[in-house]
Amino acid sequence: MTGHDTLRFLNPSACCMPTQLTNAQIRFLRGQAHGLKAILQVGGKGITDALAAEVDLALEHHELIKVKVGAEDREQRDVMIDALAERSGAALVQRIGHVAVLYRQSREKRHIVLPRA
Repeated sequence: MTGHDTLRFLNPSACCMPTQLTNAQIRFLRGQAHGLKAILQVGGKGITDALAAEVDLALEHHELIKVKVGAEDREQRDVMIDALAERSGAALVQRIGHVAVLYRQSREKRHIVLPRA
C-alpha cells in the first residue's frame, strides 16, 4: 500500500451491516475493555472524514477501542456516538459518560475470540 491507500474508508458491507452481538458477547467485551484507555477523541469539529478514517484503522488494528466524545450535551453526545458506530460498521458495546466502547471484527487478523452466540 502507498500513502493515501491507507486512508481507505469502510468496506461496502461495513456501512450497511453493523456487527450484531449477543448479551454474553457484550459482557465479555465490556470486561476486555475495562483496562483500555480512550485512543481517539471527538473534538469540536465533530465526526470528520479524517476521524472516521482513524476509527476505521484503529478498529482494524485493535478490534476493540474506546473513544472519548467531547460534546457537553447528552443528546448530542449520543447522536455522535451512534453516528460514529454506524459509519464505522462497529457495534456499540458500552457508553459511559463521554466514553464509548466500539467493537468490529478485523478483516485481516482476528485478535479477540468472542464467546459463541
